[in-house]
Amino acid sequence: MDVKGLEGDKLESRLYVGNLDFRISESDVIKMFSPFGKITAEDFLWHTRGPKRGEPRGYAFVQYTAKEEAQLAKEKMNGKLVCGRPMVVHLASEKSSLDSGDSHRTLKNKKATGGSASRSAETDRAAKIAAIKNKLKSLEEDGCSTKRPRLAPNDLTGTNEHSHKKL
Repeated sequence: MDVKGLEGDKLESRLYVGNLDFRISESDVIKMFSPFGKITAEDFLWHTRGPKRGEPRGYAFVQYTAKEEAQLAKEKMNGKLVCGRPMVVHLASEKSSLDSGDSHRTLKNKKATGGSASRSAETDRAAKIAAIKNKLKSLEEDGCSTKRPRLAPNDLTGTNEHSHKKL
């Protein structure tokens, strides 16, 4: 029997489950995915060090006995709202742009090879900053300043015309 074939079948029946709310537990993941087939393994990832140590990472892997079960779970669960967040579900062997881990790995690989972060990310950030600055400028021009107006000295002493009115 071909060992590579076995590994390929296992990968085709293994799902990545991401964008999980941090209130979701291991048992919740198993309960959500068990209706689609027999789960042979489940890897729920936790932070192992740093300030978030012991907290869930927000993603897991679910292994089914057959690729058809995994495919059905993917079709039914991808995009489903759980605790107000749409789950991201795809085969673990698939590359996905939605996987934040992929972008993290890409950045890590570029750092390792001496490259810099992608130009599009830098351009995107600069565009956002410029848009915020333009919005602030237009608000200030419209008289909707984000700063509170200063009080006039007579406002503090109570000598303005409104202070003479009786309530």
